[in-house]
Amino acid sequence: MRDQRAWREVNRRNRDWLRPWEATIPPPTPSGPIAHRPTYRQMVRHLRHEASAGRMLPFVIEYQGRLVGQLTVAGITWGSMCSGHVGYWVDESVAGRGVMPTSVALAVDHCFRTVGLHRIEVCIRPENGPSRRVVEKLGFREEGLRPRYLHIDGAWRDHLVFALTAEEVPDGLLRRWQRARSRSTPHDNPA
Repeated sequence: MRDQRAWREVNRRNRDWLRPWEATIPPPTPSGPIAHRPTYRQMVRHLRHEASAGRMLPFVIEYQGRLVGQLTVAGITWGSMCSGHVGYWVDESVAGRGVMPTSVALAVDHCFRTVGLHRIEVCIRPENGPSRRVVEKLGFREEGLRPRYLHIDGAWRDHLVFALTAEEVPDGLLRRWQRARSRSTPHDNPA
């Protein structure tokens, strides 16, 4: 709860930057309930409840001591699947500095090495170039298109599916990302 002010400020400043990629609530159907966007407190309560049930891992992202984004591993499924999917957003002021690929790599390594998941997916709108670059830099494999997958920016939107399994990163995703960054030039991959 103590991150509320910083979280709201980052979201307010980045409203236009994030709007095309943010999940929205579909309009009510005649038989469905009227849904509304949760308050910050409701969101935190939901994240905590899902985390304590083992279905979600919510994280804030800090860079140079300030909150700059959020990453959530959600849809965690156990049993024969042992998988989850990652969603994220970052402050436009730090985009392109390696903050999000590093955050995703850390979260994936935690999921594979500590939590015990086997597979992680990231679903991205095809036109979201910056988010696609994150998974491409990390070496996620593109698996296909999910038509009208999520309600985003007021409509049902197609998403590309990218995935990794634990066997694909035996030394860890962060280590692979760090090796890739060290091989690239500063022009290709700003620090």
